[in-house]
Amino acid sequence: MSAVAPIQTSRRPAPRTRLARMLTSSIGLKLIMALSGVVLSGFVLGHMLGNLQVFSGAEAINAYGALLHKEPALLWAVRAFLLACIGLHIYAFIALTRKNQIARPQAYQSRVYREASYASRSMKITGPLLLAFIIFHLLHLTVGKPVHPDFVEGDVYHNVVTGLSGIVGVIYILAMVMLAFHLWHGVWSLFQTLGLPEDKNKSLGRRVATVFTVLVTLGFIAVPLAVLARVVK
Repeated sequence: MSAVAPIQTSRRPAPRTRLARMLTSSIGLKLIMALSGVVLSGFVLGHMLGNLQVFSGAEAINAYGALLHKEPALLWAVRAFLLACIGLHIYAFIALTRKNQIARPQAYQSRVYREASYASRSMKITGPLLLAFIIFHLLHLTVGKPVHPDFVEGDVYHNVVTGLSGIVGVIYILAMVMLAFHLWHGVWSLFQTLGLPEDKNKSLGRRVATVFTVLVTLGFIAVPLAVLARVVK
C-alpha cells in the first residue's frame, strides 16, 4: 500500500475589519495624510508665532521657553503626539506612492503637466529634505551640543542669535523656502481630500493655502534674516 500524503490546506488570511480596510485604502491614506497635515500645520503656525517673540527681546522669548518647559510631562506628551503625526504623514505618503506604482508599473514615456503644480511635483524632494532639516533643527536648538557649540540651556535668545548667524542662518532660510512649497500644496490638497470643489486657479483652498503659506514662511524667515542683518543681536 502506498502512503497517502496528507492534504495540506492553506490558511486564509484573517479578514480585516472595515476600519482597517478603510485606513489602508487610497481614500483612507489621503485622510490620514490630510488630518496629520492639519495637526502639523497648526504646530508650524504656533511655532512661528512663538519664534517672533525674539523681536521683543531676551526676557520675552526666554519666558516663553520657560513656560513651555514648566510641565515636562505635558511637553513630552505633545512631542510624542507630533512625532506620531509625522510618522503617520510619512507612512501615508509612502503607501500612496506604492499604490500608484502598482497601479502603473510602467512610467509614462513623456509627461505633459496640465494640473499638477511644481509644488505638487516636488513633494518627493521637499518631504525628505524637510525631515532631515527637522532632525537637524531639534539637535541644533533643542538638544544643543555638539551641533550648537555655544548652546546655553534655558537661554533661548542667546541660542537663537548665536545659532542662526553665518551659514546656518542661510540654511534655515532655504529650509523655509522648501517648507513653503510643501505647505502650500499640502493645505490646498486638504481641501481637495475633504471633497470641496477646487478649481486650479480660482478656489477657496488655493487662496487659504497661499495666504497661510506666505504668512508662515515670512514669519519664519524673519528671524534668521534679522539675526544675519544684526537687527537682533
